Amino acid sequence: MNRRSFLERSTLAAGAMFLVPDPSRAARVRTSANEKVVVGLIGCNSMGYGILNHALNQPNVECAALCDIDESVLNRRAEDVLKKQGKKPQLYGDFRKLLENKDIDAVIVGTPDHWHCLAMTYACEAGKDVYVEKPMANSIGECNAMVRAARHYNRVVQVGQQQRSGELWQNAIRFMQAGGLGSIRKVHSWANFNYAAGRPKVPDQPVPAGVDFNQWLGPAPQRTFNPSRFHGSWRMFWDYGGGLMTDWGAHLLDIAIWARDVKTAPLSVSASGGNFYNPDFHHETFDTLSVLYQLPDYTISWEHSAGLQKGPYGRSYGLAFIGNDATMVIDRNSWEVFPESDKGGFKAPEIAQKGWKESHDRHVQNWLECIRDRKEPNCPVETGRLVAMYAHMGNIALRTDSKLVWDERSQSFGKNKAANALITPNYRKPWVLPRV
Repeated sequence: MNRRSFLERSTLAAGAMFLVPDPSRAARVRTSANEKVVVGLIGCNSMGYGILNHALNQPNVECAALCDIDESVLNRRAEDVLKKQGKKPQLYGDFRKLLENKDIDAVIVGTPDHWHCLAMTYACEAGKDVYVEKPMANSIGECNAMVRAARHYNRVVQVGQQQRSGELWQNAIRFMQAGGLGSIRKVHSWANFNYAAGRPKVPDQPVPAGVDFNQWLGPAPQRTFNPSRFHGSWRMFWDYGGGLMTDWGAHLLDIAIWARDVKTAPLSVSASGGNFYNPDFHHETFDTLSVLYQLPDYTISWEHSAGLQKGPYGRSYGLAFIGNDATMVIDRNSWEVFPESDKGGFKAPEIAQKGWKESHDRHVQNWLECIRDRKEPNCPVETGRLVAMYAHMGNIALRTDSKLVWDERSQSFGKNKAANALITPNYRKPWVLPRV
């Protein structure tokens, strides 16, 4: 059977396939920090390989397998891994075959967002621990399924909101939670980037050689191939991502939630904006968006303007925490505090938070440590789910032109049928949303 025939037949079996966990591996408790962790990577093109590279920089980690639907990407990354560890990994075009490899302890999911749910839940079924990129999934309903899978199969799952492991961010959170700004009543977050405007429109084209486009689409609707919807720009189309709102929103809204230790959905969400930047660029997600999240004693606002590279306080992205005593402005490079009064009595932090510091390596290290000692990672599935929910709500509010009110009990927007229709995607057959 050739590769294409195999993938066609295996895809047809996807809805019925159930991966049986290896009980000895799933139940094993690691007691030694020196025990080797064998990882596999699903989705090798960009962030996925970046996370794998950080993992391989840690001691006692081996990459046993790579999976991608693009043979050119797969072969290139195989050579990278060979140079890195001196041993070539096994290569797969279907992630389910990778998950059957019992030598693998854990997997990294670096696919486009619309694949996160299936890859992560199947991995949990197979007894693997998981690092899944942010946003945790491309919908609220998928996030709910992923939380259930992680807890049902008792897996260590780290969501790629790496700022949770960053020293700069941890220091700022400690400062705020210790009352350094006084009572915080609102936070403004923003992100302006050129890439989010999409790419110039081009006609549909034949599928490139070596690309299994049907497998790339997976549960998303069937369509013809267009390079402006593929590598590097898929995030700007609803079937695969949520634009800047879920890309950078998953990072910055996370900090806004963390500062006040928010554990629940907002009381309401409203939004304004649209696609106003350049009609010759190909994208569906909003290039201009403002969102307001109402909480009981706190408000969070979000803004983005795709096609721009500048923003408030001279920062293209960041957050401003407004407290009764002072305002903190922060991005990945630094944070600074502006007192609300010059009458004295306020002491700004003495820590000089200057210079960009990488958080991915610390986040991956935390994940590997938790695999070995079976502890909760810095960004568990509940945190990933809540942050993704906030981000998706921002998009849904504008897509339905409505003020959203979330009902936690029914996991819905009440009687808002248009908004409820966007909670969970309709998977293309034979793919089925996992139910645990």
